[in-house]
Amino acid sequence: MGTDFIRRGTTLLEGADLLELGAEADSLRREAHPQNLVTFINDRNINYTNICTGRCRFCAFHRSPGARDSYLLSYGEIGSRVEEARQRGAVQILLQGGLHPELELDWYLGLLRYLKRNHPIHVHGFSAPEIDHICRVSGIGLKPALAALVEAGLDSIPGGGAEILCSRVRRRLSPRKVGVGRWLEIHETAHGLGIRTTATLVYGMGETFRELLVHLRHLHRLQERTGGFTAFIPWSFQPANTRLNYEKTGPAHYLRILAASRILLDNIVNIQASWVTQGPDIAQLALFFGANDFGSTMLEENVVRAAGCEFEAMDEARIARLIREAGFTPALRTQDYRVTRLL
Repeated sequence: MGTDFIRRGTTLLEGADLLELGAEADSLRREAHPQNLVTFINDRNINYTNICTGRCRFCAFHRSPGARDSYLLSYGEIGSRVEEARQRGAVQILLQGGLHPELELDWYLGLLRYLKRNHPIHVHGFSAPEIDHICRVSGIGLKPALAALVEAGLDSIPGGGAEILCSRVRRRLSPRKVGVGRWLEIHETAHGLGIRTTATLVYGMGETFRELLVHLRHLHRLQERTGGFTAFIPWSFQPANTRLNYEKTGPAHYLRILAASRILLDNIVNIQASWVTQGPDIAQLALFFGANDFGSTMLEENVVRAAGCEFEAMDEARIARLIREAGFTPALRTQDYRVTRLL
């Protein structure tokens, strides 16, 4: 399967006509989602700290400990942002931050308990690099750390920190951060504990098509073993304010990768469009290249914005209008893709 996967993917990424590729992906998308629905979630991204020892070359968000513009939000500040999001209809927060050298497991457990007690909401939080960092700083094993986080209120885990699951690329871009095997181990262990997670891809950082396909093959194989990924989200690297000189990739490249992902990741049901990095018009077009989900309202976002990606937060009404204009029925969902309301 491994060689066939790479061979098939190479044909899709290098040789296939873009419109024909889109048509194949659209056919598979409609087969998997025959109700003609496009879903999205009302949520808020809360980045609790920008202090990070990872110093990834592609990141414009991180700050060193003690930097003038570094920060760590208090429990109360985070709770206020959650409450503001809840008042605007949010059903989830995406909680992520840097690899803070002084935050041990107890800080995260205290935060989760505080939120569940005072501002109950679904917490989609702590990427694989954060979880690995928590384990190392706290001197605790992966499985007990995950179990403790879930007991305290963690509901699901985002797919951040994957970027490209290729050792050559990671050694060049993020040598201090979790490696390929550890990222996969963390997600597989989470799945084994009943924790659902998402999977991501960040492309456009000097990887080859083969390396991108190896990334997708890793995800496909893990999904075959566990079935724990709820969705796959690809997006393009945003180069502004980073230490990388790569040019920003265009929408045609995004649509090609998105369509190829729908075809190759035949065991991940939900493929998400990225209006944040591509803009609302291309996100609409992505619905005909394999995507069945429009992402989220994203009432707050700091990491991509720090890399020069300017956008206006979108409310439920605007996203619903964009979906409807594309010929689909908009529907609000939960993190596990349960539809809660048609719009």
